[in-house]
Amino acid sequence: MDEDRPSATSYRVAVRRAAHQILDDPRVFEDPLALAILGAERGAVLRSNLDREETRASRVLRAFIAVRSRYAEDELARAFRSGVRQAVILGAGLDTFAYRNPFPELRTFEVDHPATQAWKRRRLAEAQIPVPESLTFVPVDFERQTLATELVRAGFETSRAAFFSWLGVTPYLTEGAILATLGFIASLPSGSGVVFDYAVPPDSLSFWHRRAYDALASRVAAHGEPFRTFFDPPALAEQLGQLGFGYVEDLGTEEINERYFQDRSDGLRVAGEMGRLLAARV
Repeated sequence: MDEDRPSATSYRVAVRRAAHQILDDPRVFEDPLALAILGAERGAVLRSNLDREETRASRVLRAFIAVRSRYAEDELARAFRSGVRQAVILGAGLDTFAYRNPFPELRTFEVDHPATQAWKRRRLAEAQIPVPESLTFVPVDFERQTLATELVRAGFETSRAAFFSWLGVTPYLTEGAILATLGFIASLPSGSGVVFDYAVPPDSLSFWHRRAYDALASRVAAHGEPFRTFFDPPALAEQLGQLGFGYVEDLGTEEINERYFQDRSDGLRVAGEMGRLLAARV
């Protein structure tokens, strides 16, 4: 990643979250700050161009990005009701949860690469979005620093349960880095948990879904952020159990659509076999 610019993936994800607020009704995921954090100029461009750029592939990807945020925040709300008072947003990008946090007692930590985080803080200032006292920024360069060390240095309490949201990140990391992070989460007190999305092995996809994957993989690789890691669902569930997670929920396309996209008149839904959503609890 360049030191003076954010992750290209972070920006594209933020644009699609904002697009969901404009194009889809009803919204699966409500984010009143999604457009504001992009900036007024970019928001105006989105409003004028999105309908002309709409394709089936863009709708499906937008639906998945929206629903994974909804799923993570549903699980966070459940964790808060059960007593969790620490939340960590890993690879936060332009995520806006901390700035519309409905839980006054919840302390949040945003973890991201220093360049992406610095960019976000400039965007927040330009958009005049206040940074709440309940939020702590935790810049982490994973080539030189460790998540546990930097979180504790920022005030995270390893003696208390915590919820982790980790969206749009795991396919770009090595398997070792993913399992190390999950192992750290599993070492925390009972009640801790994580939501993340992941990709299944490309060779397990049907012909047309493999072609869709190849097109997406080529685009992200062209931005210098290639896919690196894939998981077989049953094998991943076994690994999570070995790490210490006692509960795992793994949702594929059918389960996601049944839970979040029922009875829509616009046909918005996720499709394909590649991306899955997973919640795990200690």
